[in-house]
Amino acid sequence: MSNRNARSIVPAVRWYRSFRQARLNHPGLQGTAAFWLQAEGSLTRHLQLRCRQHFHVEVANEGFSLPTRDEALTLGIPHRQRAWVREVRLCGDGAPWVLARTIIPLDTLSGRGRRLRHLGRVPLGAWLFSHREWSRGPLQAGLCREARPDEPHCARRSIFTSHDHSLLVGEYFLPELLAQPL
Repeated sequence: MSNRNARSIVPAVRWYRSFRQARLNHPGLQGTAAFWLQAEGSLTRHLQLRCRQHFHVEVANEGFSLPTRDEALTLGIPHRQRAWVREVRLCGDGAPWVLARTIIPLDTLSGRGRRLRHLGRVPLGAWLFSHREWSRGPLQAGLCREARPDEPHCARRSIFTSHDHSLLVGEYFLPELLAQPL
């Protein structure tokens, strides 16, 4: 599926270098949101363990597109350089729990990285954590700007690297997930 001009499903976010920095600016950031923003390892695996019945991925947008200026800067790529952009909904028990946006620079799509364009409904997290050459950098925490009640209020992102390749994964937590007890 390639939606080159599709509207992004993720909101604008104010990013902080760490959860600690986000919490200093927003002391109310605690409880369930704090747990998900700091969860170590594969978010996909954490979500699968939370499901009572079924976990699945819905692909919303996928194709070559321009990353935002902030995404390009974070990845260290030219602002006007196209990248493979993948947006999905991670759903548990029939409801969307997380929106995810991945930016994959062109050079990362070479060699073994070619497979990243063909994940379909396979969770990216499952793929990344099953390939040991990929490692995650520090998590950044974010607060969504002008979020409506049914939209994400907080998010996290990190860069994954493998040798000289990288990609950026952003995960936006929906109220349906944050309302669940831990």
